[in-house]
Amino acid sequence: MSLIAPISDGQVTSTTSTTSTSGTSSLDKNDFLQLLVAQMKYQDPLEPTSNTEYISQYATFSELEEMQNMSGSMDLTRASALVGQEVVIKSTSETGDTSYIRGNVDFVQLENGNALLSVNDSLYNLDDVYSVADTEYLDAYDTAKDFTTAMGLLPTVANVTLDNETTINKLYEIYKGMSTYTISFLSTETTSNMQAYVEKLSELNLA
Repeated sequence: MSLIAPISDGQVTSTTSTTSTSGTSSLDKNDFLQLLVAQMKYQDPLEPTSNTEYISQYATFSELEEMQNMSGSMDLTRASALVGQEVVIKSTSETGDTSYIRGNVDFVQLENGNALLSVNDSLYNLDDVYSVADTEYLDAYDTAKDFTTAMGLLPTVANVTLDNETTINKLYEIYKGMSTYTISFLSTETTSNMQAYVEKLSELNLA
């Protein structure tokens, strides 16, 4: 069981986790001390390990533990900076299939030294973040994509009739309301077709 990180003013604080570490490859100081006691208990009495060697082993482990703590702290800081942002998560299933999940990071939590992000009510490792997208970019991309899809449902310019007038006029209003940035996501063919449809309607109304 882990404690979910509280959120205050959009910021996430560090959490502690009571999840059991049994069965994992990570060792803490208690594990090291148990190994050290076992080593001392079962050492060869004719060739005992020197105190200097024990101290050296402990110092080496302490340095490694400190490095792991620093790494976990840095990961938590990186993950916290993503709260509220839209990300794309690259997920690989047990069968090896890869999928991409897009959503906002609701909160982060630190579990067994790993920074986990909550996206669409599921937890993902920080390393699973495939990309971080700017909101303006995503809005412009989605608008351009929807517009292009709607344009693709129209008949060719040569086959346009007045029955298509309402749809074309609506699309043209959307096009005129787009920012220059959003229009930059449209292909040259799409923008040319939009103008061609408008001109075709003018010809049909004058006929």
